[in-house]
Parts: sequence; structure tokens; C-alpha cells
Amino acid sequence: MKIYRYPTKDTWKNLVKRPVLEQKEISGLITEIFAEVEKNGDKALIEFNKKFDKAETSVLKVSEIEIKEAENQIQDELKQAIQQAKENISTFHASQKQEIQKIETTKGVVCWRENRAVERVGIYIPGGTAPLFSTVLMLAVPANLAGCKEIVLCTPPDKDGHINPAILYAAKLCGVSEIFKTGGAQAVAAMTFGTESIPAVNKIFGPGNQFVVAAKEYAQRYGVAIDMPAGPSEVLVIADEQAVPEFCAADLLSQAEHGSDSQVVFITTDLKVLEETVEAVEQQIKELPRNEFAGQALENSSFFLINTLEEALKFSNLYAPEHLILAINDFEKYIPMIENAGSVFLGNYSCESAGDYASGTNHTLPTNAYAKNYSGVSLDSFVKKITFQQLSKEGLQNLGKTIELMAEAEGLFAHKNAVSIRLK
Repeated sequence: MKIYRYPTKDTWKNLVKRPVLEQKEISGLITEIFAEVEKNGDKALIEFNKKFDKAETSVLKVSEIEIKEAENQIQDELKQAIQQAKENISTFHASQKQEIQKIETTKGVVCWRENRAVERVGIYIPGGTAPLFSTVLMLAVPANLAGCKEIVLCTPPDKDGHINPAILYAAKLCGVSEIFKTGGAQAVAAMTFGTESIPAVNKIFGPGNQFVVAAKEYAQRYGVAIDMPAGPSEVLVIADEQAVPEFCAADLLSQAEHGSDSQVVFITTDLKVLEETVEAVEQQIKELPRNEFAGQALENSSFFLINTLEEALKFSNLYAPEHLILAINDFEKYIPMIENAGSVFLGNYSCESAGDYASGTNHTLPTNAYAKNYSGVSLDSFVKKITFQQLSKEGLQNLGKTIELMAEAEGLFAHKNAVSIRLK
């Protein structure tokens, strides 16, 4: 880890940069994968399973038998935990539904907006070293609440060609339509073009590594929408003198263990808290089964000693973290200063893991500073908003002159005539 004491503001721009792979290298590989999937469909996906995941798969679609067997492999205690998380996520996202409001903008002119679900959505679930069944809940629950007709799930198989049973159980519980054994950029390509087995979708959701992020961005060239560029996990913790160093260290490591490309940033106004947090990180990492990943992530992570909390918030806004934790006293006073963050956790007991699993908020969030211009996934992510307007004869008489004048000023006389012919 790198420790910086009172860095000057002219250095901040460099300090907030994330490490990235060579874009030319990524782009070339993504182009090749998309071309292969478009040309050879399922055959290409089966070959990519073998090449990238060392998995033998003759059939891509997960069968009903496999789903049923998965349910029997999961302990009842875990099932109950998944069910409680689903209930909380459902409660929070259901609250985002809005009633239709008809607004009379001018006498006789009524406008309103209605939601329509995206018909077919694809959700990508990372597998690999950490099968994220929690992400199934975060994406399938709001998709169902929004009314999406079809939910297609892609996730990489293990070397035996199987999908983690918790992913299958969560998918069944949340009403996923079809599940397929394919991961990485090739899964995104499959949901973009469609193959013999996998249907093409209208919008793709889900986090992933830099290759998955690049593939999602590339998919947009073919008319497929995406949720956001959600890449490797990151957290920024701001702590003052009343923070608990052991808690801060645990939160930092909870993100670091995702993978070697994860980002963790710690900012404090108190030297003692800084020293004790660093010490706690070094102690706690020894006990983690995934300490190798966490250790690699920490090599590229930064710890800062900064003068004031106001400065810390300014640095955070520049960094625009996926997760922001305020382990500070009187945190409500500082909430209005937060401009850029995916999701915020307030106080010593609001651990980031709560949002990752079961508090109810969505954990599919913008990373890599995209919190400056993207929101996390919500119910709105799964709907399109269509506007309506209805003009009565009186309404057109009240508004017609305005439309005629504006159309004529733009030189669009057919537009003007569409009003004039009715007024006559």
C-alpha cells in the first residue's frame, strides 16, 4: 500500500487515477471474440469455455434437472439468508415505482409519462474465483418488478462444466427465464447477437473485469443498451478520530478480496487512526482465505492523511468511488457535500457488505470514476419512459399561435401547416 501525508491539491489528479490495462490490447481481443461469436454462435462459446475457463461444455443451457439438483445442494440456512435479502431488495426497489401524473401545461393540453419494461434483458453474473449469486438478486429482482418479459442469465462454468448451485437457486427464486454456461466478453457477445441457444437481448446488465466492461461498451455499437460501465470493485473510506480502525480495515479488505484489480482508498484526518488502520489491515489479511487477491489489490491502493473532512470530501468527489464509507462523527452534516459516489454508507456500523448483500440497495454500481455521470442500477434501469400528450380543440387554439411562430422561425412550414390546417 502507498501512504501519503497531506498531499497537495495539485497532486490529486494523478492520485485518483486507476491502473488500467493497455486499451489497444483489450479492444483487439474484444473485436476478435465478437466476430467469432457472431460467425460461429454456440460452437464459438463452447470453444471459449474450454480456452478461458478450462471447462468442457457440450450444452450451454442449464437444464431444469440441474436447477433442481442445485436447490438440494444448498443448506436451508443459506436459502433463508438469500430469501431475506430478496425481500429487502424487493421492498426497496418496489418503493421506486411511480404513479402516472397527468399535467395540464396549458388549458386543453395534457401531458404525461408512462413506463414500459425493457422486454428482454440479459444479466451477466461473474463466476470464477467468487461466484456472485448476490448479483442475481440485485438484477433479477428489479427486472421482475419492472415487468421484463424475459430475463436471460449468463455466467461462466467451472472446469467440470457446472454452475455454482447458489447462482442457480437465486436465479430460480427471482424468476430468471433461462440460464447459460458462458462467461467473459463472449457471453456479452452472445447476448448481443444471439446464438442457436442464447437469445439476443435489448439491454445487458452486470459487473465484470475490464474485458467484460469493454465488451459491454462494444455491444452498444450493435444497438444493445447497457446499465453502465461497471468494472472492478472499489471503496473509499473517510475516517475521523472516532472511527474504529478494525472496522475500517475490514471494509477495505472486503473490497480488496474481490480481485487483484480492486481499488481501496483510505482517508483520515487523524494520524493515530491511520497508523492503527494500517496495522489492522496487516493483521486481518493474514486470516483471509483470499489474502493473495487482497494483497495484490493493496499494492495498488492508497492511504491518505488529510487536514480536514472538507478536504477529504473534495478528494472523494474527484475520485468518485463506487462505495463511499463515512466513518465519521456527525456524518449527516457532510451528506450535502457528497457529489460523486455510487452508494454511501454512514457511520461505524454501516459496513459496505450490508449493501453488497441484504440491506436492500443495489450493489451494481458505477466504478472507475463513472459515478460522476452514472447512477447505480435501480427499477428505472429496467424501464423505458414514454411521453404522451393529448390536445383538445380548445388546447390547440390556446397553443397553436406559439407553435406556428416557432415553426416559421425555424423555416419548417410543414410543421406550421399541421397546426394552421386544424385552426382553420
